[in-house]
Parts: sequence; structure tokens; C-alpha cells
Amino acid sequence: MEQRLLTYKSSEISYYRYGTGDQSIICFHGYGENAESYGFLETYTGNQFSFYSIDLPFHGKTEWKETSPLKIDDLLAIVRLIAGETKPVILMGYSLGGRMALGLLEKMPAQTQKLVLLAPDGLKVNFWYRLSTQTWLGNRLFALTMRKPQWFFGFLKLLDRLKLINASIFKFVHYYIDDKEARELLYKRWTGLRKIKPHIPVIKSLITTNNIPVRLIYGKHDRIILPARGEKFRKGIENLCQINIIHSGHQVLHKKHVEEILPALQQ
Repeated sequence: MEQRLLTYKSSEISYYRYGTGDQSIICFHGYGENAESYGFLETYTGNQFSFYSIDLPFHGKTEWKETSPLKIDDLLAIVRLIAGETKPVILMGYSLGGRMALGLLEKMPAQTQKLVLLAPDGLKVNFWYRLSTQTWLGNRLFALTMRKPQWFFGFLKLLDRLKLINASIFKFVHYYIDDKEARELLYKRWTGLRKIKPHIPVIKSLITTNNIPVRLIYGKHDRIILPARGEKFRKGIENLCQINIIHSGHQVLHKKHVEEILPALQQ
């Protein structure tokens, strides 16, 4: 494992390199996690792959000092500084990181050898995320809620009692809003990454045109991101896209699932 720092504009981007193999894999972690999440893969395939795992803004050791949110052109520039302008890469993303990987494929399809997504965000636009980050009124309400969340807790409890949200989402949301520091980070992360918006029809067309293999892994018991999203995405690209549903919850990126993850990279 080797941690590196990359100066980009006014910011410092932290990333790790795992492994010494010739094939480069660009990795993006999930919400609230960091680049070290991919470290366990070095033990199993470190002589075959070089994993470049990037701390996203407001995560890990990256210090995002720009006044504007991260844009897809920023992410593309960062990846090319790390992996080179033309070297073929595999794009890999877990949860939030799936949205980053999808956005990159849209910008660098000819350079993408394979797309590996683990319980990915980005295949469907979440209503609450869009309301909170893409509309003026929603963003104002979001900011107010992060400062004074009491009304939202009451609203969540009502939805829970009426069984309008499942227990996993209730616990997930409550966890990230109950603590003041966690709320502040949630606001920074959601707004700071709001410009990364993959265009799924375009991406599917690029996958077909460039003959890019896609591997999707979902948790059978995941209640945050459902496997049905992957099945819908696969329609029309069945010959290139494979889905594996494993015995897991949302935490698919874990050492205990390495036997299911490795074939997605190697085959």
C-alpha cells in the first residue's frame, strides 16, 4: 500500500495505490468511507492489478478547497493525472462511487476496458437527493434541516409508523442526521458532488459502441440500493452486462465477499 497526494488546482487529492500489476483499476469508495476500503484486494490480485483508489472530496484525506463543486471534468483530469492520458483502465465503484465511475465512462469510453459496479448509486436518480441538491427551494430546505433537524426526525418517524419507508432506510437516514458533525458532512458531500450526473441512455450507447464489459454485483438483502435497478440497466446491453446477486446487505465491498468480487475483475 502506498498513499500519495496530488495537487489539483487549490486542492490536495489523496489516493492509494495497491498492487503492482500492469492493469490499472480506478476505484471509488462509498458514502462516508475512504480510499482504504479497497485495500484488501491487494492481497489477492496485487501482482495482476494496480488499484488506484481515490478519496473523494470531503472524504478521507482529500482536502477539497475549490469554491465550486466537483465536476466531471475535474474528476477526469484527476484520473488522467494519476493513470495517464491514454492508458486503458478498469473503472470500479461501490455505492456513491458507482456514480463517479459511470460519469467517467461517459467522458472516457475509449479508455475504459471494463466497468465494475458494486451496489452502485447513479443508475436511478434519488428523488430526495435531486430535490435537495438540484433545486433552489430544496437546497434551502436541506440546509435548514441540517441546522435544525427536529422536524425531519418527526417526519421520518411518521413515515416509519405508516410503513412508507423500510426499516433499513429509516436507520440509515437517522444515523447520518442524528449527529451534528455527520449532518454538516452530509450537506458538504451531497452538495459538493451534485454535479456528477451520469446520463444513463448515453452511457448504455457508449457501452455498446465501445464493446465495454460491465459487471454488476448487488446484495440480495440490500434495502438501500435494490438489485432491480441493475436489471433495468441491463436491458438492451445483455450481451455485455452480467449481474451477480450475492448473500449480502448493502456492504458489498468487503473482504468476506472477495470470492464474488474477483471474477468480476478477472473474467
